[in-house]
Amino acid sequence: MRMFLSRVHFPVTALGHGRRVGLWFQGCSLHCPGCISADTWAHDEGAVNTGQVIDQLSAFAADADGLTVSGGEPFEQPEALAELLAAWRSISDRSVLVFTGLELGQIQPWLDAHPDLIDALITGPFRSDLPQTKALRGSDNQALHVLTQRGAPFLAYERNATGSDLKLDIMIDADGAAWMAGIPARGDLAKLRRALAAAGHTVVTSDMPGRFAA
Repeated sequence: MRMFLSRVHFPVTALGHGRRVGLWFQGCSLHCPGCISADTWAHDEGAVNTGQVIDQLSAFAADADGLTVSGGEPFEQPEALAELLAAWRSISDRSVLVFTGLELGQIQPWLDAHPDLIDALITGPFRSDLPQTKALRGSDNQALHVLTQRGAPFLAYERNATGSDLKLDIMIDADGAAWMAGIPARGDLAKLRRALAAAGHTVVTSDMPGRFAA
């Protein structure tokens, strides 16, 4: 099956417990103001076969504590999402966490059609006009849903965020491009941008082509 992928990375430590595989879909129609992943909005970029992605997931699965899926909007590619998560179930018994900007009711038909593929969900659009006080969420309108027993460890995130929750993994690609995964505190990216610029670095943010963030 053909799909559109931003990236797969391991390990990711800032989007759920343990060392997780991170999978970012490419393409999102929601365009939440203030999104730090605006590079994943564009559609029809990063075309790959799902078999290639499954091979990547398989290469990391033995060492991973779980799979975290974000984007982009994963549910804008529902068939590919189902195929990849079914493949993960066949290669790993570790948990699946999915971030979506949609509300639970909007994706309930998919969940009903594909039971047990997702263990925990973060639902709802990012709202930069609302407070950010909850763990694992960018704004307080977003909700955590634990769907299976395998997802029970995510109940620990049903609390106020601490400093250790608002963190970023920073990775450097082979071409020297740095990118980030995680849920930063409000204002952290602006502070980082200013600090890098003051040190003489050229800063390319995620709303520009060719750079990636979580």
